[in-house]
This record gives sequence, structure tokens and C-alpha cells, in this order.
Amino acid sequence: MATGELEGKVGLVTGAAGGVGRAVVAAFLEAGAAVVAEDRDPAVEDLAAASDGVVALVADVTEAGTAERAVALAVAQFGHLDVLVNNAARFLMKPIVETTDDDWHALMAINALAALRHMRAALPHLESAGDAAIVNVASISGVLGLELQSVYSATKGALIQLTRVAATEYARRGVRVNAVAPGAIETPFLMEPLSHLPDGDAVAAAIAEDHPLGRMAHPAEIAEVVTFLASPRASFVTGSVMLVDGGITVV
Repeated sequence: MATGELEGKVGLVTGAAGGVGRAVVAAFLEAGAAVVAEDRDPAVEDLAAASDGVVALVADVTEAGTAERAVALAVAQFGHLDVLVNNAARFLMKPIVETTDDDWHALMAINALAALRHMRAALPHLESAGDAAIVNVASISGVLGLELQSVYSATKGALIQLTRVAATEYARRGVRVNAVAPGAIETPFLMEPLSHLPDGDAVAAAIAEDHPLGRMAHPAEIAEVVTFLASPRASFVTGSVMLVDGGITVV
């Protein structure tokens, strides 16, 4: 990552209090961008306290109006918006026969509908900014059939298709739209649900070993790719789903 490659840019990052979200905020700051950091966790305010380049918004992405508030905050605070990172998400592991309608609606609301809402609110500003980008944080679960992940996989598949359609709609309007599809990342997002399994430690070890690189990703490794896709270095990249998965999708 080249220091200053996002100089003068303004980014909006959802799910900014989590492992990947914090890493993306840090990477954007290092690259010279200002950031609106959005999360329902009040801990997101720590990011603003640590840097003058960050403004925090404590809000739930699933609530109507949150996307508009976040975009308005970016414009009011920094004058424009150049990059949207849809990172907020929730994970769920359940057999299909135990999966409820509420599970479906809850995960779709945060993992897919919230991204649509933020894109809808941001796109007019991104289009007027020119040389703008959206990066959606998807998952290998959106491209593979993984056990116990029916609803989670469906939401990430929806996000990938939303990425592709938006890319085609805005390719000639100054907005590139791409997705990152990580493998397993060593963050509470994954590790906390695994901790509820009787053999959670063994499952975590097996997941890491399933990746040809023999480990899970670190959040900063995902943030590096998000920053690349947001930067001028990716000026001819749109509609892509970039696998950052330690090789798991090739086996």
C-alpha cells in the first residue's frame, strides 16, 4: 500500500468496530483518507478519539435511515464522499432444517439489505465525485457450498450479485464496484460462534488447516485488498470478486 494513495478521499466504512472494519479504517487513514466509521457498537467511537481523520456514527445498519445519516455525515464533515465499504455483517452456523424464517430475515437485513441501502444513499454522491469506488466485503461462503451456512451463504451470494449489477450500471458513471471474498479470518466474528460448539477449538483448527496456506487470514490482510480496490491502482477493476482465501477455493 502506497502512503497517500487515498489522499483527499473520504471513505464510509460500515461495521467499523469489528476486526476487519478497524483494519480497513486504519489502512484508509495510513493511505491519507478521512473516514466515517459506522457501527452499532459504541466502541466505534474509540476510532474517532484516536484520530482527527475519523468521525464515528453509532447506528444500526438494519434500521431505515441509517445509510442516509452516514452519507450525510460524510458530506457535512468532509464535503464529499469517494469510497463506500460495506463491511457490516453477521455470521450464523445452523443446519438447514433448524434454520428459521427469522434467521433468514435477520441475516438478509444486515448482510445484504443494509449494503443495498448504503449503496443507494451513497451512489449519487459517488457519481458526482468521480473516480469513486464501492467495496463490498463478501465471503467465500458466497461462492462455495459450505455446511451449516445456508443463510449466511445466501446473503453473501446476494451481495456478490449486487456488486456485479451495480458495477455494470455505474461503469460509465465514474464508480467502480468490486467485492472481496475472504476465507476464514481470525476475528471474533468467526471465533465467537465457534466457541459455542462442543468441539469449537477443533473446528477452528480444522478450518485453518483446510486453507492451503495452513492458517486463517489476519484482518490487515483483508484491509490491504480493500484499500487496493478503493485506490487508483485498481482503476481498471470493476465487477470483480477478489478471492482472498489462502487458496481454499482451488482445492
